[in-house]
Amino acid sequence: MLILAGDVGGTSTRLAYFEADAAGLTVLSQAQYKSTAHGSLAEILRHFSQQHGIAAERACLGIAGPIIEGRVHTPNLPWTIDSIDLARTLGLSDVRLINDLEANTYGIAALKQQDLYTLNPGTPKPDGTIAVVSAGTGLGESLAYWDGDTHRPLPSEAGHADFAARNDLEAELLLYLQGKHGRVSYERVLSGPGLHDIYRFLRDRRYYDEQPAVAEAMGHQDPPAVISRAALKGSCPMCVKAVDMFIGVYGAEAGNAALRFLATGGVYLGGGIAPKILDLLKGATFMVSFSAKGRLSPLVQSIPVHVILNEDTALLGAGRAAFYAR
Repeated sequence: MLILAGDVGGTSTRLAYFEADAAGLTVLSQAQYKSTAHGSLAEILRHFSQQHGIAAERACLGIAGPIIEGRVHTPNLPWTIDSIDLARTLGLSDVRLINDLEANTYGIAALKQQDLYTLNPGTPKPDGTIAVVSAGTGLGESLAYWDGDTHRPLPSEAGHADFAARNDLEAELLLYLQGKHGRVSYERVLSGPGLHDIYRFLRDRRYYDEQPAVAEAMGHQDPPAVISRAALKGSCPMCVKAVDMFIGVYGAEAGNAALRFLATGGVYLGGGIAPKILDLLKGATFMVSFSAKGRLSPLVQSIPVHVILNEDTALLGAGRAAFYAR
C-alpha cells in the first residue's frame, strides 16, 4: 500500500511516501520544508507530490494543534488546515488528520533500541499506559493505552495547561511571564520560545550579566539554539542557568504526565529540544524534578523515562496510523 505521511510543525514540515505492509514501512521518498516559508500546507503538499509523481492510496498527517472534525487552526502557524481541502488537493477520497503527538506516539512502536536514550530504566509494564511529552516549537503531550493487542494513542492539549511554579525563582518567572503573556501555560516555558523567555527573565531581573558574544549571536541565529550551545559548553553562566531551569520544569511536567496518565509503560521525551541538550538531561536535575512527587515519589521513580532520538518518529507514526486506519 502506498502511503503519504506528514509531520507538520511550527518550524518544519516533513513529508514521506511509504510502501506499507504488515512487516512495516519502507521509505520511497522523503523531504523537509520550512513551514513558515509557505503560505499553506496544501502548497507544500502540491510541491511534494508534483516533484515525486507518486499516487498515494492513503494519507495521514500529524499536525501540531487540536484536530476538531477534520479541521485545525495551527497555534504556531497562521494556517487553517481542512482534511476535505487536502483530499481535494491530493486527489484522494479522504485525508486523515491527527495531532502531532498522536503521530509521535504511534511512531514509538516503529523505533529501535538505538532510537532511544534511557534516562531511567524503571520497571516497565509492557501493557501499561505510555506518555509522550515533547518540547520543541511548542509543547505537546499524548498518551497511549493498551487495548489487549497494541498501544492506542489518545491526543491531548495538556501542554496548554496552567504552569505551576515549584519554588521562589519559578514563582518570579511566572509573574514575569504573566506580565508578558497574561495567562501562562507549560508551553510558555517548555518550548524554544520559552527557553528564550527564561533567558530574558534572568537577564531582565539582573540575576546575571549578559555576555556580548551571546547577545550578538542571538541577533542573527536562533536564540534557543544559541542558549543551548552555550549551556552545553559551559561558556555562559546565564545560559547554563536558563537551561537548568528549563530542564527542571521539563522533569516536573514529565512527572506530572506520569501521574496523570499512570504511565507505567514509560514516559517518552519527544520533540526537537531533548536530543539537543541530552548531555545536560543526563544530569541530576531532570530526574530529581521528575521523581519529586511527595507520597507518590516511589511510584514515579519506578516509571521508565526515554529520550526519543529519531527525528522522524512522528512521520513514521503518521504512516502507521494511515496503514492501520479502520
